[in-house]
Amino acid sequence: MAGRDAVDLADVSPTAWRLLRVAAGFSQREVEREVAGLRQAHVSMLEGGSRALSGDRRRELFALYAAELDDGQVAALVEHF
Repeated sequence: MAGRDAVDLADVSPTAWRLLRVAAGFSQREVEREVAGLRQAHVSMLEGGSRALSGDRRRELFALYAAELDDGQVAALVEHF
């Protein structure tokens, strides 16, 4: 299993984004409050596969989620979903 540092965020599926958020204990509204300038609609579109965020935004969002999870959890969600 690859650690969180080895994750290519461009390859994270919409389902994995949603599962990472939920596993980290965030609702879409909570993400909106935690990440300046990010709206619930952005999270919804990323998780629905209808729109990708910029690389910087994906890294910021991933860091938020990964801070609440261990490397094994992150790797399992990204690799299997």
